[in-house]
Amino acid sequence: MTGLPRTGIGVDVHGYDPDPAPGACLHLAGLTWPGQPPLAGHSDADVVAHAAADALLSAAGIGDLGSTFGTADPAWAGAAGTALLAEAARRVVAAGFVIGNVAVQVIGNAPRLAPRRGEAEQVLSAAAGAPVSVSATTTDGLGLTGRGEGVAAIATALVVRAGDGQVGVH
Repeated sequence: MTGLPRTGIGVDVHGYDPDPAPGACLHLAGLTWPGQPPLAGHSDADVVAHAAADALLSAAGIGDLGSTFGTADPAWAGAAGTALLAEAARRVVAAGFVIGNVAVQVIGNAPRLAPRRGEAEQVLSAAAGAPVSVSATTTDGLGLTGRGEGVAAIATALVVRAGDGQVGVH
């Protein structure tokens, strides 16, 4: 069916790196967070950028984060989450879609996102080529994020087939 917006959902969760390299720090929401412990992952483990990329791929119906940037592919080892997001956005546009927006909610105890929310949204929006909004919450001590073992993110994305005129952005 053409003309109707399509939505996608993306989720990503990473635990903190139990054996971080000296000087390693957290990468979250397209930003570096000095003094915060890094998350473990094949790339930079930026759960916010990863969830956003996954949501875009889902909305366009062209795969998911694992099938697109799997850990078996050495090309993405150590890659910045914003690079994954930009490539996912490129693939969505190449598949004939216009990206309306992406919304991401971070779930974790630290770092406090509010002081850098605007900066994160600018960086992520530039990578996606469309507006990305970021919010944050905690789980009140429940689960792996509540125990401080890692960080999670859930994202939604809106896309529409190019030329359908349904989404008035980019």
